[in-house]
Amino acid sequence: MTTTYTARPIDQSVLKELRTADDAGRPMAPVVDDEGGAPLRCCLRRSEPGERIALVSYAPLRRWAAETGAEPGAYDEQGPVFVHADECPGPDLDGYPFPDAHRTVRRYSADGRILGGELVDAAGDEAFRKAFTDPAVALVHVRAVEYGCFLYEVRRP
Repeated sequence: MTTTYTARPIDQSVLKELRTADDAGRPMAPVVDDEGGAPLRCCLRRSEPGERIALVSYAPLRRWAAETGAEPGAYDEQGPVFVHADECPGPDLDGYPFPDAHRTVRRYSADGRILGGELVDAAGDEAFRKAFTDPAVALVHVRAVEYGCFLYEVRRP
């Protein structure tokens, strides 16, 4: 499946930091995933039974703001994300990750303010094209509906 936009995993350098201490300052606590199915933000796929994973606190907007000089203020939030406990090769995607589920596509301006969000049947080209028709939108976060967790980021092409 060809995609127009790029689903961005958590950057490898950030993952290295999160595996030492997460964005809430807690050390990583790896576990063996007996069941599988956890949405991994390092490689944008679901975990397999028996993999070592960790649930860490991650502040995606804070990390982006540090790169760009934005000041998100109160919009700087952190939340739980699953990652491999050990280094992984990153995504090997065919299409967009975590398909076939309702998602929220949350839009942000270049200064890190929320410009709105939309519930979509599945995050993909149509949802991203619609979000980026507004020239003020610098990036979007795709989030799970059931818990509101950050899944991945898409930046303006």
